[in-house]
Amino acid sequence: MQITRNSTETTPGPSDWFTGTVYIDTVATPSEPYRLQAASVHFTPGARTAWHTHPNGQTIYVTEGVGLCQRRGAPIEVIRPGDRVFFEPGEDHWHGAAPDRFMTHLAMHQVDDQGSAVTWGEHVTDEEYDAAPAR
Repeated sequence: MQITRNSTETTPGPSDWFTGTVYIDTVATPSEPYRLQAASVHFTPGARTAWHTHPNGQTIYVTEGVGLCQRRGAPIEVIRPGDRVFFEPGEDHWHGAAPDRFMTHLAMHQVDDQGSAVTWGEHVTDEEYDAAPAR
């Protein structure tokens, strides 16, 4: 058993990865031979990730608020507390808060052999984001 006392600070989400104001709390960092990386990600209303993929897929678990997620070419889905979303390896997608609600999710994924967990793409446009269904 290993207990790691909370020693990391909440960090702002980088503007290269997110639109809007996002905060990240690290939950797990990979250390050989383990590959799990996890974070609690806090999105302010309207904030969202850029398009991105994960080499080994990703699971998000919504803990509070109302969010949106989309895989490229599919409709935007509304997600709520207790919902789990699995994105397949290499599946281009984004996720974030609804326009008028905060949303927090736990993001879990495994790094690849090079230690990478994600490949970031272009930002989700306002037009793409505004195509969300009524919540």
